[in-house]
Amino acid sequence: MFDRTEFRVQVIRANKTYKEVAECLEIDESTLYRKIQNNGSFTREEINKLIGFLNISDPKAIFFAD
Repeated sequence: MFDRTEFRVQVIRANKTYKEVAECLEIDESTLYRKIQNNGSFTREEINKLIGFLNISDPKAIFFAD
């Protein structure tokens, strides 16, 4: 299950905006919001990009939370 709050915290920690995250993923910002609201429906490729872009050390805590 996707942890929306932890994702938002990681975006803030990385000093990024949702617009920058969307640009990294090469998607529209509204698409990013839909993915976040839709229980984090990110592809493996998108998750890998986010791990690097946001310096995520524990992706399980965000993308595969209990």
